[in-house]
Amino acid sequence: MIELSHIEKRFGDNLVLNDISLGFREGSVTALVGPSGGGKSTLLRCINLLEIPTTGRVQVGETALEFAPDVKPAASAIQSLRRQTGMVFQNFQLFPHRTAIENVMESLVVVLRQPKEQARAHAMALLEKVGMAHKADAWPATLSGGQQQRVAIARALAPSPRVLLCDEPTSALDPELAGEVVEVLSQLAREGTTMVIATHDLRLASTTAEEAIFLEAGVVVEKGPARKLFSAPERERTKRFVATLVQSRGEQAGSGI
Repeated sequence: MIELSHIEKRFGDNLVLNDISLGFREGSVTALVGPSGGGKSTLLRCINLLEIPTTGRVQVGETALEFAPDVKPAASAIQSLRRQTGMVFQNFQLFPHRTAIENVMESLVVVLRQPKEQARAHAMALLEKVGMAHKADAWPATLSGGQQQRVAIARALAPSPRVLLCDEPTSALDPELAGEVVEVLSQLAREGTTMVIATHDLRLASTTAEEAIFLEAGVVVEKGPARKLFSAPERERTKRFVATLVQSRGEQAGSGI
């Protein structure tokens, strides 16, 4: 489904990803966890080429691209791979001058050239799926953060991507609103949507993901079934990190947040 082979990413002299090789099977949900600056978001963005790897190979479905220093792939090749992915960003990034349903329709009308009525029907079905049909004609500025993120998820699903990539989808939300997004993503997981999620949210990672990958300093420290990695990690560094997540979640619960 998705294969990353020997991915390296540099920003100048800064090595952000170091020889990453991973596979994500169709229908799986994988959580990328680790400290800030460990490479989670960069790895996620290398899958859909919002960041171009310095070296290595990315394959999504039947589309594969090889990368080398100072060699930029053709724009058409980048778009061919990117169209197989949907992206959910940390800060929603809805178009403020479009209503909720118009945000979801945008890629269908502009990129896929669907007739507007067909696109509207598809968009409304997706808003229904994420519990936002009643806000179809609302402007983003009138929606809560959790509602905006649910619209953003519907927008990412609109072109029927092979994989949904989520970059810290709950980190900009308070715990109650984050719970709305966790439930939507959990439902998508139960329906067999392929997802790769970069997150610090233990609730999201432990309840939604089947597999988990712990990244630090641009390398894979540990990977395995999510429940095992969060309950009985093998590496000492992973144990310390999971303990901080558990402590943070406990403090939020204890404070009534």
